[in-house]
Amino acid sequence: MKQNGIPSVDLNDFLSDDPIRKQKFVNEIGRAYEDIGFVALKGHFLSDCLVSDLYKSVKEFFSLPVETKEKYEIEGIGGQRGYTSFGKEHAKDKKEGDLKEFWHFGQYVDESEKQKYNYPENVEVSEVPEFNTAGKEAYQQLEKTGIYVLRALAIYLGLDEFYFDDKVKNGNSILRPIHYPPIKEEPKGAVRAGAHGDINLITLLMGASAGGLQVLRKDGVWVDALPQPDELVINVGDMLSRHTNNKLKSTIHRVINPPREEWDKPRYSIPFFMHPVSEMKLNVLENCVDDQHPKQFEDITAGEFLTQRLREIGLIK
Repeated sequence: MKQNGIPSVDLNDFLSDDPIRKQKFVNEIGRAYEDIGFVALKGHFLSDCLVSDLYKSVKEFFSLPVETKEKYEIEGIGGQRGYTSFGKEHAKDKKEGDLKEFWHFGQYVDESEKQKYNYPENVEVSEVPEFNTAGKEAYQQLEKTGIYVLRALAIYLGLDEFYFDDKVKNGNSILRPIHYPPIKEEPKGAVRAGAHGDINLITLLMGASAGGLQVLRKDGVWVDALPQPDELVINVGDMLSRHTNNKLKSTIHRVINPPREEWDKPRYSIPFFMHPVSEMKLNVLENCVDDQHPKQFEDITAGEFLTQRLREIGLIK
């Protein structure tokens, strides 16, 4: 257990041949997600070398001239692929745009299945070729890690271990490298990322280049999320919270502005938002409903829920 209340778990326990170690991981991550909705996870599939390559190419991309980046901002797709410029997105119920610019890598679907899913094509950056290759590799390794986390949660929820597998295969997941530029003047009510819950099933966050991520505990206290360099921070999103009748918690979190003496430093962060396929039913699981926990949410599909939330945060009209 970390001092700030965000438990640390090791995926190697789940992957081991020892059923006791495997169950230990299931219990630890399940309880953490019932309690605070966040864990720090070691033993994932990202190598140090890949993380280093991706951060290097991300920094190179965001340091390109604004007019170069803007040619990768694709109209009419709600920011699902390519570049989204500074201040376009805001937290739900907040009007100030967040102090960030970002990029979206999306699902890599086999040629034969492209028509079935109808996802926008990934956008290739010609100026930084390594950005495309490192982004794709990180996307696939984070997706692989996420599948094992969902298998552990399926067992914890009393479902078949592979319950989520076909729901996230070719899912609408997004890898989002974010750049929070240096702060040059007193922000007018804006923070680097306003308090929010994530939309998706789970979010896997590669260690950010600077602190600032805070998690709202049940007792109303904001705590710093400070993973070790080899850990991913993984949290429950609103889709999974809804599907489990709020048994697993989607916790409010934010990225605060740094102390004034660090305003001149940029911050980079790379979350992977794990989404299912659009037709997944997010209907409350029957085994998460009883007399003490009546059904809290209407039936809805993942696609319908995503559209609703993208409108609320200003990415689609």
